[in-house]
Amino acid sequence: MNELKLKTDAGEVLRLVKLPQSFYIREATVVAKELLGKIFVRKTNGGLLAARITETEAYDGRIDPAAHSFVGKTKRNETMFEKGGLLYVYFIYGMYYCSNVVTGEEGEGSAVLLRAMEPLAGVKQMALNRYGKEDLTRKEFVSLLNGPGKLCMAFNLTKKENGADLYGDEIFIATEKEEKKFEITETSRIGIKKGTEFDWRFYIKDSEFISRK
Repeated sequence: MNELKLKTDAGEVLRLVKLPQSFYIREATVVAKELLGKIFVRKTNGGLLAARITETEAYDGRIDPAAHSFVGKTKRNETMFEKGGLLYVYFIYGMYYCSNVVTGEEGEGSAVLLRAMEPLAGVKQMALNRYGKEDLTRKEFVSLLNGPGKLCMAFNLTKKENGADLYGDEIFIATEKEEKKFEITETSRIGIKKGTEFDWRFYIKDSEFISRK
Protein backbone atom coordinates (compact mmCIF):
# COMPACT_ATOMS: atom_id res chain seq x y z
CA MET A 1 0.00 0.00 0.00
CA ASN A 2 1.26 3.47 -0.93
CA GLU A 3 0.53 5.43 2.25
CA LEU A 4 1.26 9.10 2.87
CA LYS A 5 0.30 11.86 5.25
CA LEU A 6 -1.22 15.14 4.18
CA LYS A 7 -1.32 18.17 6.45
CA THR A 8 -4.14 20.50 5.48
CA ASP A 9 -3.96 24.27 5.74
CA ALA A 10 -6.26 23.97 8.75
CA GLY A 11 -3.67 21.78 10.53
CA GLU A 12 -5.50 18.47 10.19
CA VAL A 13 -3.35 15.47 9.28
CA LEU A 14 -4.96 13.08 6.81
CA ARG A 15 -3.64 9.54 6.35
CA LEU A 16 -4.00 8.72 2.68
CA VAL A 17 -3.61 5.73 0.38
CA LYS A 18 -3.24 6.26 -3.37
CA LEU A 19 -5.97 4.69 -5.45
CA PRO A 20 -4.69 1.79 -7.59
CA GLN A 21 -5.35 1.58 -11.32
CA SER A 22 -7.93 -1.14 -10.66
CA PHE A 23 -10.14 1.49 -9.00
CA TYR A 24 -10.58 3.22 -12.35
CA ILE A 25 -11.11 0.16 -14.55
CA ARG A 26 -14.83 0.00 -13.81
CA GLU A 27 -18.05 1.55 -15.10
CA ALA A 28 -17.93 5.35 -15.22
CA THR A 29 -21.04 5.75 -13.04
CA VAL A 30 -19.53 3.56 -10.32
CA VAL A 31 -16.22 5.44 -10.36
CA ALA A 32 -18.02 8.79 -10.43
CA LYS A 33 -19.85 8.03 -7.20
CA GLU A 34 -16.84 6.49 -5.48
CA LEU A 35 -14.59 9.43 -6.37
CA LEU A 36 -16.70 11.60 -4.07
CA GLY A 37 -14.81 12.26 -0.86
CA LYS A 38 -11.48 11.22 -2.39
CA ILE A 39 -8.49 13.59 -2.28
CA PHE A 40 -7.06 15.04 -5.49
CA VAL A 41 -3.38 15.94 -5.09
CA ARG A 42 -0.93 17.78 -7.31
CA LYS A 43 2.72 18.48 -6.51
CA THR A 44 4.09 21.63 -8.17
CA ASN A 45 7.01 24.01 -7.77
CA GLY A 46 4.66 26.14 -5.73
CA GLY A 47 4.09 23.30 -3.27
CA LEU A 48 1.49 20.62 -2.69
CA LEU A 49 -2.09 21.32 -3.71
CA ALA A 50 -4.93 19.13 -2.44
CA ALA A 51 -8.72 19.14 -2.41
CA ARG A 52 -11.61 16.82 -1.62
CA ILE A 53 -13.72 15.83 -4.64
CA THR A 54 -17.33 16.90 -4.01
CA GLU A 55 -19.00 16.69 -7.42
CA THR A 56 -18.59 14.54 -10.53
CA GLU A 57 -20.33 13.62 -13.79
CA ALA A 58 -20.06 10.32 -15.67
CA TYR A 59 -19.78 10.04 -19.47
CA ASP A 60 -19.87 6.75 -21.41
CA GLY A 61 -19.40 7.04 -25.16
CA ARG A 62 -20.84 3.59 -25.83
CA ILE A 63 -24.38 4.80 -25.09
CA ASP A 64 -24.08 8.46 -24.19
CA PRO A 65 -24.41 11.09 -26.96
CA ALA A 66 -23.12 13.78 -24.56
CA ALA A 67 -19.71 12.06 -24.31
CA HIS A 68 -16.87 13.28 -26.52
CA SER A 69 -16.15 9.64 -27.36
CA PHE A 70 -19.64 8.96 -28.77
CA VAL A 71 -18.45 9.93 -32.27
CA GLY A 72 -15.48 7.57 -32.10
CA LYS A 73 -11.79 8.14 -31.53
CA THR A 74 -10.34 11.47 -32.66
CA LYS A 75 -7.12 13.35 -31.97
CA ARG A 76 -8.92 15.40 -29.34
CA ASN A 77 -10.53 12.54 -27.40
CA GLU A 78 -8.00 9.70 -27.89
CA THR A 79 -6.97 9.77 -24.21
CA MET A 80 -10.55 8.88 -23.31
CA PHE A 81 -10.12 5.52 -25.07
CA GLU A 82 -7.11 4.49 -22.98
CA LYS A 83 -7.35 2.14 -20.01
CA GLY A 84 -8.75 3.79 -16.88
CA GLY A 85 -6.48 5.76 -14.59
CA LEU A 86 -5.41 8.66 -16.80
CA LEU A 87 -6.30 12.35 -16.74
CA TYR A 88 -8.19 13.56 -19.81
CA VAL A 89 -7.92 17.35 -20.13
CA TYR A 90 -9.58 19.33 -22.91
CA PHE A 91 -10.10 22.98 -23.84
CA ILE A 92 -13.66 24.25 -24.13
CA TYR A 93 -15.40 27.39 -25.40
CA GLY A 94 -11.96 28.84 -26.22
CA MET A 95 -11.79 29.90 -22.57
CA TYR A 96 -10.91 27.19 -20.06
CA TYR A 97 -9.87 23.59 -19.44
CA CYS A 98 -11.86 20.70 -18.00
CA SER A 99 -10.28 17.64 -16.39
CA ASN A 100 -11.66 14.12 -16.40
CA VAL A 101 -10.70 10.76 -14.97
CA VAL A 102 -10.58 8.06 -17.66
CA THR A 103 -12.44 4.91 -16.63
CA GLY A 104 -13.08 1.38 -17.86
CA GLU A 105 -11.06 -0.86 -20.14
CA GLU A 106 -9.08 0.31 -23.15
CA GLY A 107 -11.34 1.20 -26.06
CA GLU A 108 -14.47 1.94 -24.00
CA GLY A 109 -14.29 5.72 -24.24
CA SER A 110 -15.63 6.53 -20.78
CA ALA A 111 -14.59 9.14 -18.23
CA VAL A 112 -15.67 11.11 -15.18
CA LEU A 113 -15.69 14.91 -15.24
CA LEU A 114 -14.32 16.51 -12.07
CA ARG A 115 -16.90 19.23 -11.43
CA ALA A 116 -16.08 20.60 -7.98
CA MET A 117 -13.83 20.17 -4.95
CA GLU A 118 -13.31 21.42 -1.40
CA PRO A 119 -9.90 23.13 -0.95
CA LEU A 120 -7.69 21.47 1.67
CA ALA A 121 -4.00 22.32 1.19
CA GLY A 122 -2.03 24.85 -0.83
CA VAL A 123 -4.99 27.22 -0.87
CA LYS A 124 -2.80 30.33 -1.24
CA GLN A 125 -1.15 28.93 -4.36
CA MET A 126 -4.51 27.86 -5.77
CA ALA A 127 -5.85 31.34 -5.03
CA LEU A 128 -2.91 32.92 -6.87
CA ASN A 129 -3.53 30.63 -9.84
CA ARG A 130 -7.23 31.43 -9.91
CA TYR A 131 -7.67 34.97 -8.55
CA GLY A 132 -4.14 36.40 -8.71
CA LYS A 133 -4.12 37.00 -4.95
CA GLU A 134 -3.56 34.97 -1.77
CA ASP A 135 -6.13 36.35 0.67
CA LEU A 136 -9.70 35.34 -0.05
CA THR A 137 -13.10 36.24 1.29
CA ARG A 138 -15.25 33.36 2.48
CA LYS A 139 -17.29 33.58 -0.72
CA GLU A 140 -14.15 33.44 -2.86
CA PHE A 141 -12.85 30.46 -0.87
CA VAL A 142 -16.08 28.51 -1.34
CA SER A 143 -16.08 29.38 -5.05
CA LEU A 144 -12.39 28.57 -5.59
CA LEU A 145 -12.98 25.08 -6.99
CA ASN A 146 -16.75 24.95 -7.58
CA GLY A 147 -16.68 24.34 -11.31
CA PRO A 148 -14.63 22.27 -13.79
CA GLY A 149 -12.91 25.30 -15.33
CA LYS A 150 -12.27 26.89 -11.96
CA LEU A 151 -10.55 23.85 -10.48
CA CYS A 152 -8.37 23.47 -13.57
CA MET A 153 -7.23 27.08 -13.17
CA ALA A 154 -6.54 26.61 -9.46
CA PHE A 155 -4.58 23.38 -10.00
CA ASN A 156 -2.99 24.75 -13.20
CA LEU A 157 -4.25 21.80 -15.24
CA THR A 158 -3.81 22.33 -18.99
CA LYS A 159 -3.34 20.24 -22.13
CA LYS A 160 0.18 19.48 -20.83
CA GLU A 161 -1.47 17.27 -18.19
CA ASN A 162 -3.65 15.45 -20.72
CA GLY A 163 -2.78 11.74 -20.49
CA ALA A 164 -1.03 11.99 -17.10
CA ASP A 165 -1.43 8.84 -15.03
CA LEU A 166 -3.21 9.19 -11.70
CA TYR A 167 -1.15 6.73 -9.69
CA GLY A 168 2.20 8.50 -10.10
CA ASP A 169 3.85 11.03 -7.82
CA GLU A 170 2.98 14.36 -9.45
CA ILE A 171 -0.79 14.03 -9.84
CA PHE A 172 -2.83 11.38 -8.05
CA ILE A 173 -6.05 10.66 -6.20
CA ALA A 174 -6.08 9.09 -2.77
CA THR A 175 -8.54 7.81 -0.22
CA GLU A 176 -8.44 8.56 3.49
CA LYS A 177 -7.72 5.56 5.69
CA GLU A 178 -10.67 6.73 7.77
CA GLU A 179 -13.16 8.02 5.23
CA LYS A 180 -15.85 10.45 6.27
CA LYS A 181 -19.44 9.29 5.72
CA PHE A 182 -21.88 11.29 3.61
CA GLU A 183 -24.97 10.96 1.45
CA ILE A 184 -24.83 11.23 -2.34
CA THR A 185 -27.28 13.21 -4.47
CA GLU A 186 -27.85 11.92 -8.03
CA THR A 187 -29.27 14.27 -10.63
CA SER A 188 -29.10 15.32 -14.28
CA ARG A 189 -25.86 16.63 -15.75
CA ILE A 190 -25.22 20.31 -16.39
CA GLY A 191 -24.68 22.18 -19.64
CA ILE A 192 -25.59 19.42 -22.11
CA LYS A 193 -28.36 19.09 -24.69
CA LYS A 194 -27.99 15.36 -25.43
CA GLY A 195 -28.07 12.45 -23.00
CA THR A 196 -30.25 14.39 -20.59
CA GLU A 197 -32.11 11.22 -19.64
CA PHE A 198 -29.09 9.97 -17.67
CA ASP A 199 -28.93 11.12 -14.04
CA TRP A 200 -25.15 10.85 -14.01
CA ARG A 201 -24.23 13.90 -11.96
CA PHE A 202 -23.26 13.07 -8.39
CA TYR A 203 -22.39 15.31 -5.46
CA ILE A 204 -21.98 15.18 -1.72
CA LYS A 205 -25.32 16.12 -0.23
CA ASP A 206 -25.27 19.35 1.82
CA SER A 207 -21.73 20.26 0.71
CA GLU A 208 -21.29 23.98 0.08
CA PHE A 209 -18.43 23.22 -2.31
CA ILE A 210 -20.44 22.24 -5.40
CA SER A 211 -21.10 24.04 -8.67
CA ARG A 212 -24.88 24.18 -8.45
CA LYS A 213 -27.59 22.92 -6.10
